[in-house]
Amino acid sequence: MQDLNLTAHWAGILSLIIFVVAYIMVIFEESIHMRKSKPVMLAAGLIWAFIGIAYGMAGDAEAAHSHAREIIEEYGELFLFLLVAITYVNTLEERRAFDVLRAKLVGAGLGYRQLFLLTGFLSFLLSGILDNLTTALVMGAVVVALGRDNVKFVTVTCVSVVVAANAGGAFSPFGDITTLMVWQKGKLGFFEFFDLFLPSLANWAVPAAIMFFAVPNLKPEPHTDKVKGKPGMMGVVVLFLMTIATAVCFKNFLQLPPALGMMLGMGYLQLWAYYLQFTGKRRRNEDMVLDSFRQIERVEWDTLLFFFGIIFAVGGLGVLGYLTLMSEVLYTGMGATYANVIIGALSAVVDNIPLMFAVLTMDPSMSDGQWLLITLTCGTGGSLLSIGSAAGVALMGQARGLYTFGSHLKWTWAVALGYLASVFVHMSLNAHLF
Repeated sequence: MQDLNLTAHWAGILSLIIFVVAYIMVIFEESIHMRKSKPVMLAAGLIWAFIGIAYGMAGDAEAAHSHAREIIEEYGELFLFLLVAITYVNTLEERRAFDVLRAKLVGAGLGYRQLFLLTGFLSFLLSGILDNLTTALVMGAVVVALGRDNVKFVTVTCVSVVVAANAGGAFSPFGDITTLMVWQKGKLGFFEFFDLFLPSLANWAVPAAIMFFAVPNLKPEPHTDKVKGKPGMMGVVVLFLMTIATAVCFKNFLQLPPALGMMLGMGYLQLWAYYLQFTGKRRRNEDMVLDSFRQIERVEWDTLLFFFGIIFAVGGLGVLGYLTLMSEVLYTGMGATYANVIIGALSAVVDNIPLMFAVLTMDPSMSDGQWLLITLTCGTGGSLLSIGSAAGVALMGQARGLYTFGSHLKWTWAVALGYLASVFVHMSLNAHLF
C-alpha cells in the first residue's frame, strides 16, 4: 500500500478549504448557534468522499479503505473509553457527590486567599481523575458561590481554576483527551505520565503565585448550607476508581485496549445500579433508586460526535499528505523541542485534540521525553486564552460577566510564564528521558 501525495490535487485543496471553513464555524459556535459537531461531521464526510474518489481514480481504492478502517479503530477505542468515563461522572453528579464537595468548601470558613489556593489545588488534583471540563464546572460553581459578594475574587480565581484544571489533566492518562490518545496509541506507558506531575504543578503554581496578591485579603460570610449525598454515592466513587484500575490492568498486563477494561467497569456500575434500584423500590426510598441507562442518555453526544468529526477530518488531511508536509516543516526543520512548544502554544487558538491527533498521525521519531513534552504543552497551552480549552469556554458560560475573555487576557502574561516554567522543569527533571 503506497500513500498518494494529494496536497496539490483538487481533492486535497478542496478538503483543506472545507476543513478550515468547518473549524471557523466551530470557533464561532456561540455566535452562529450551531453545535460544534455539525460542521466537522459534514467536513469529515466530504473529505473522505474526496479521498475515495482520488484513490479510486488512481486505482488504489483498497488503500483508502485500509486508512479509513485504521481511523475507525482509533475512534472506536476512544469513544468507548469516554462513554464509560462520562457515564460515571454523570452518575456522581446524580448522586450529588459534587454538591457535597461544594457545600463542604463553602462552609469551611476560610479567607479568600486561602480559598484561592485551595480551589486551584483541588482543581489540579481532580482533573487528573475527572476531566478538565467537569473539574472546571464543579470548582467554578464553588468559586461563584464563595465569591457572590466579591467580584474580584471570582474573576481571578476562575483564571486559576482553568489553568489548574488544564495542568492537572496533563500528568494523568485519564486527565485529558490528548493524554488518553497518547496512552492508547502506546507512545507512553501508564506510569510515565506521572513524570509530568511537577512540571504540570509548576504550570499552575507560577501564575497562581503571581495572582495570589491580587486576591482580596478578606473573609467571605460563612454559609451553613448542608448537603447530603444520595445513597450509594460512595459506592459509585469506589467503582469508578476500580474501573480506572481495571483499564490500566487490561493495558499493562493483558496487552488489551484499555477501553475493554472501561466497558467491564460499566458492568460494575450496571450491577450496582441494579442493587440500588431493587433495594430502593423495596424500601420505598426514591433517593436510593438509580437508573444507570438514564446516565448514559445524559452523555454529551455533541462532544463525542465532535471528536468523531475532528479525528476523521484531521486523519483525512493526513492521508492527503498535509500532515507529512507539516511534520517536515516543524519536526525536521525546527527540531522536536521547538516544534512541540510551538504546537502547544497553538492550542490556545486551535483545539488541542486535532493538534495532538495530527502529531500522532505524523508520528515523528521522538524520545519519551519529547512525547511527554508534547503531552504537557498540548494539555496546558490552551490556558493562555479563555477560549483555548473546554474548561475556559465552559467557565465563561457559568460565570457569565465575571469571568470573561478580557479578564483572562489580563493574566495571560503570568500564564505564559507558567507555561515556559513547566517546559523548563520538565526538561531539567526529566533530562534522562530525552
